[in-house]
Amino acid sequence: MTKKVSEIFGCMVFNDDVMRERLPKEVYKSLTKTIATGKTIDASVADVVANAMKDWAIEKGATHYTHWFQPLTGVTAEKHDSFISPVGPCKVVMEFSGKELIKGESDASSFPSGGLRATFEARGYTAWDPASYAFVKDGSLYIPTAFCSYTGDALDAKTPLLRSMDAISTQGIRLLRLFGDTKTKRLTTTVGAEQEYFIVDKKMYDLREDLQFTGRTLFGAPAPKGQELEDHYFGPLKSRISAFMTDLDEALWTLGINSKTKHNEAAPAQHELAPIYATTNMAVDQNLLIMEYMKKIAEKHDLVCLLHEKPYAGVNGSGKHNNWSISTDGGKNLLDAGKTPAENAKFLLILAAIIKAVDDYQDLMRISVAYPGNDHRLGANEAPPAIVSIFLGEELDQIIKSIIDEKTYEGVRAGIMDLGIPTIPTFRKDTTDRNRTSPFAFTGNKFEFRMVGSSQNIAMPNTVLNTTVAESFRQFADILENADDFDVAVGKLLRDTFAAHSRIIFDGNGYSEEWQKEAERRGLLNLRTSVDAYKCFNDDKNVKLFTTHGVMSRVELESRQEIYFENYSKIINIEALTMIDMASRDIIPAVNSYLGEVANTAAAKMSVLPTVNCSVERDILTRLSELNAKAYRCIDELKAADKAATSISDVKARAEACCNSVIPAMNALREAVDEMETITSSEYWPMPTYSDLMFKI
Repeated sequence: MTKKVSEIFGCMVFNDDVMRERLPKEVYKSLTKTIATGKTIDASVADVVANAMKDWAIEKGATHYTHWFQPLTGVTAEKHDSFISPVGPCKVVMEFSGKELIKGESDASSFPSGGLRATFEARGYTAWDPASYAFVKDGSLYIPTAFCSYTGDALDAKTPLLRSMDAISTQGIRLLRLFGDTKTKRLTTTVGAEQEYFIVDKKMYDLREDLQFTGRTLFGAPAPKGQELEDHYFGPLKSRISAFMTDLDEALWTLGINSKTKHNEAAPAQHELAPIYATTNMAVDQNLLIMEYMKKIAEKHDLVCLLHEKPYAGVNGSGKHNNWSISTDGGKNLLDAGKTPAENAKFLLILAAIIKAVDDYQDLMRISVAYPGNDHRLGANEAPPAIVSIFLGEELDQIIKSIIDEKTYEGVRAGIMDLGIPTIPTFRKDTTDRNRTSPFAFTGNKFEFRMVGSSQNIAMPNTVLNTTVAESFRQFADILENADDFDVAVGKLLRDTFAAHSRIIFDGNGYSEEWQKEAERRGLLNLRTSVDAYKCFNDDKNVKLFTTHGVMSRVELESRQEIYFENYSKIINIEALTMIDMASRDIIPAVNSYLGEVANTAAAKMSVLPTVNCSVERDILTRLSELNAKAYRCIDELKAADKAATSISDVKARAEACCNSVIPAMNALREAVDEMETITSSEYWPMPTYSDLMFKI
């Protein structure tokens, strides 16, 4: 990199500094007010902004613009239009109007709609999100937008997110007013999404049909070495990985993304990138760009980035730790307890609201991270379990207990950490350790939602967090606004809430069988699979929640549930067909070839010396022939299960069949094939092994 980071950071972003420089003062003030209040932008202001944005983008090499949106596919979408406008037979000018900035039109019929749109009803609209900065990439001006149907129904992940941000702000302001805060005009939620991922050599990737079609290995015996020595975690970066990460950082910095931390993760060939916090809608946009650039930059280094939650069985899966907090427009973090959290009634009330929200809507928390890939990850190798719980730490646990018992809080003193090494200074340790098995953990001034899968768009998890907490705020404000004695009412509300919802608080080992039993005794949900979770999405309480706060209508909720079921079935069907293809065309023929060589070897030995010991060849022939025959039978069983499932017209029943019939058939086929891999000569095995994939980079 020839330029300083400070010089390139945000250079391709139409950010606040650029707007202040290029927009007339009154236009800049109007636009920033629109962003701060969430109000509709004036058309005349939009024209000025559009022209300035166009001139700036052209200077950055852009010839086109695109409304960049998030349809319900889990990824982004874009349609590019040039700035050119003809003024004669051989002459054009570069134009971009406020109307083109504010609204675009896209064919909505080919995106998932869950029944909201018929195939022949094609019109869809994109609407500018001025609170998320535009940027230039690959010769186009990218304008972050929402996406809706002709009838105004949300067809994307961003629209409900923006609505949820308004909801938590509206209800949160009501609470702040009761505490005498008259200055705060808006609350914003902030997010820092840590991104885990795997890297594989492209030559290896190109030889694995399963990685190409599904993002994960559908077959693969364990390598002799995994992550058991814990030597990869935070270990030295390999040269190719370091070069990839350097280029990735530089690309992200030009887009104004605060890529802060990079390191090796627990599993071989697994890594992590962590950004600094951003306002939630911007954090969502930036995380989508991070995933896109991980793939793009990896290709330049003859590598492939795997974002699947579980690309390799038996080793650490990849998540996306969603660090969530609430801030005022004055920059105060409302989850910062200060030095005396026991005396901070406002903090404790917000904490109580979050605990209540998570307990009341455990199902929505689980639904927001439900995805076929995540089902393989949750509950194993450092991923939290499917049971939702909250970890608060020793100090807050004791504070809550003292409030419930109506006793004076004695306090937990932060101890001095002395490592017994003279050259290492002592330091004050936190009053609580971290719990890596907790799905939702308080980590000082934020909550870390650790259940989110690495490939997922974080919009839905944050939409759920914002909306459920907004509902707790609403209920609290209703009670306190009508209280005769505010202080007494706050005390009672804290006691009642903590007592009613303490079942969701758990600080033990989330992996243990004891916790499974204890969670059931407490009445907590254990939605083991995504299909189990999806069934709860349109429960009456959930419909009431989203409609009350204007986040999603009933039809928008129904459409999403249908999309969830349908997408699940499609993913499992693709995986099943890929397994059938690989096993039928590659694995079984390869094993047969090896069996032929073993048989020929035995015959050749016996032809020279009839009494020679051929027990090894006989054993291999017997065991491998039986396994190959078993695999062949499993293929037929998988074909039958998949055909039966795909023939079901009802999306819910089809997803259930995929979950309950197709996946077990896939597991049976994999078990036979993986055992064959351990017996078959590496010269005959038709694809790179786990040793090749994870260690040869």
